[in-house]
Amino acid sequence: MHDEFLCHVTAYGTCDGRRIGVPLGTYRAPTLALALWWLRDRASWIAERLDPSPEAEHFPPSALVPVAETVPDVPGLLRSWCADPGQQELVADELATGRMVRIATSDETTEYELLAESVDAVRMQRTIPALVVPVA
Repeated sequence: MHDEFLCHVTAYGTCDGRRIGVPLGTYRAPTLALALWWLRDRASWIAERLDPSPEAEHFPPSALVPVAETVPDVPGLLRSWCADPGQQELVADELATGRMVRIATSDETTEYELLAESVDAVRMQRTIPALVVPVA
């Protein structure tokens, strides 16, 4: 059983023709349950920032406007993932067996990635001899 997990959230976009990653958070979860909680919490956090409640007091009237029907609904997809027990179980099973899990969705400008992996699995991979590439 894998007992400790590294979790990361990153947003990727393009700047000057290059793909740039912006870290949005990292957490070293001491248990599988806390890793899943943190991933759901961060997915909800992103969704709320991309699609806040129009009634929220910190927005002036008419500050938020609807987007075109063709724009991917990243907040909806993230909220749906958080609310799906089957998806949560799948992620838990994958992490428990030592596999890395990547949950990603994107809109027209940005890709949002939630990543989790077992600390034990990372350590085991480090015991494999590194590939040495000679420099000419």
